[in-house]
Amino acid sequence: MTRFTVLGAGGYLGQALTVRLENAGHCVHAITRAALPALLETRRPVGHVIDCIGLTGDFRTRPLDTAQAHVGITAQCLAALRCDSFLFVSSSRVYARAASTREDAMLACAPSDSSDLYNLTKLAGEALCLSDPHPTRRVVRLSNVYGPGLGEDTFLGQLLAEGQVTGSVRFRQSENSAKDYVSLEQVLRILPLIALHGSARLYNVAAGRNTTHAAIAAALHDSLGWDTTFEPGAPTVCFPPIETARLDAEFGAALSDLSADLRTIAPPVAEVPCSPSTRLPTG
Repeated sequence: MTRFTVLGAGGYLGQALTVRLENAGHCVHAITRAALPALLETRRPVGHVIDCIGLTGDFRTRPLDTAQAHVGITAQCLAALRCDSFLFVSSSRVYARAASTREDAMLACAPSDSSDLYNLTKLAGEALCLSDPHPTRRVVRLSNVYGPGLGEDTFLGQLLAEGQVTGSVRFRQSENSAKDYVSLEQVLRILPLIALHGSARLYNVAAGRNTTHAAIAAALHDSLGWDTTFEPGAPTVCFPPIETARLDAEFGAALSDLSADLRTIAPPVAEVPCSPSTRLPTG
């Protein structure tokens, strides 16, 4: 029986990962952010650690909490935890200004841009892990995850919540906007494999191809019957396609088809409509 410790077990990914590992027969210590100080004090062996702690949609309004989650907690864990391996979950968002999405690409950030706060703190957390000489300190740059029960702190989660309430969705980004989406099922398959067997120290975990907002709108209309519209003059936000050759060669491709899967992850339309959410992020 393999021992895992999941940090951030109260979040979307952490909860799902804990359940998957337990169902696979592993011993899992599920740690929420509130329980982390007690774990750090124990100094007991914790097995293979997967760090899912992080902020997403509200990072712009909580800069200090973002830095603490991605950098401060990571430093504390690397210093105090007696672990067999440590896997830091970063984000493919760090490639937003990059010329290449290979894991060894040079990355650019603008400290004066509040949108880059997330990228900078994630990269600092990565640097802490990768500067550790122990080869089992690893990083995954995770793409946009989708699956059942997706929270409203993501672009897709807010779309689905709006459609569930009203039966219609209005996009605040243009139909040509696009980014990579990877299924939760694939992420849950891949993360433990990297934690246990990864030969490299940094992996992109992504579908490897972008899905446009136009394709999402068509799938929501065709599969669920929702009305979909685009705000006139909405900006086009395109993220670069993520390179996945390293992941594909070692663990198999993270095959994901968001358009085909939307029917299975979208909740049924509520009977009583109310005002739709207008809080759609641009990132």
